[in-house]
Amino acid sequence: MSNEGKVALVTGGSQGIGEATARRLAREGYRVAVVASSSVAKAEAVAGAIKEAGGKAQGFVCDVRSGDAVRALVGDVQSAFGRVDVLVNCAGVFKPTPAGEGGDDGAVDAMIDINLKGTWQTIDAVVPLFKQAGQGRIVNIASVAAFLGVGNYAIYCATKAGIVMMTRALACELGWHNINVNCIAPGNTATPMNEDIRNDASMQAFRDAIAARTPSPRTFSEPDDIAGAVAFLASDAARSMNGSCLLMDEGLSAGM
Repeated sequence: MSNEGKVALVTGGSQGIGEATARRLAREGYRVAVVASSSVAKAEAVAGAIKEAGGKAQGFVCDVRSGDAVRALVGDVQSAFGRVDVLVNCAGVFKPTPAGEGGDDGAVDAMIDINLKGTWQTIDAVVPLFKQAGQGRIVNIASVAAFLGVGNYAIYCATKAGIVMMTRALACELGWHNINVNCIAPGNTATPMNEDIRNDASMQAFRDAIAARTPSPRTFSEPDDIAGAVAFLASDAARSMNGSCLLMDEGLSAGM
């Protein structure tokens, strides 16, 4: 395979879109560093499944809120694999922050620190390696919530919109070094992050509203759908793309 020997570092790789991405990239020939936020056992479980399927992977753990931890992670991945070619930023959290209810500073801080700051810190840590190599691919995971406001989730929307603009600015900055920076904006995707929305009886009205707004017969995409787009953006087939954001939202944001 053309990707044989290349290394992909996937944060948030122990579940959801991150896990699907790690598995897909391994099938495409990448050696994959699967990164979990707090449990190396979860990362190793995904890496183990990849190896059982004939791929190459290793589990790591990192709290992306810590710049020191992220820099140590990148050093550990480089030591383990000898290089890093692709960074996929899947680590993220999704919490409601309704206005006028006193605020949940923990939820606000978590989304800013993980979704936005965490994405920046992993990029900041790998860019020196990419510059030295003369190439690199960065794929960030934003959200349709960057383009379509969602009531009660203002901070989540803001962090994901920040990722879109971060992607565009970094493309302008890093394209000269043959480093491509793009992002994907998934819509509603069936992951553990939104299990309550998909299953809780109390969320039925919200589910109905999503379904009524979604032109596709599928209200929720599958993580594998997003992983396929990540594989494309990581490949040479997307070498002309820099600063782009792929909307993969089942048509949710297209209109009524």
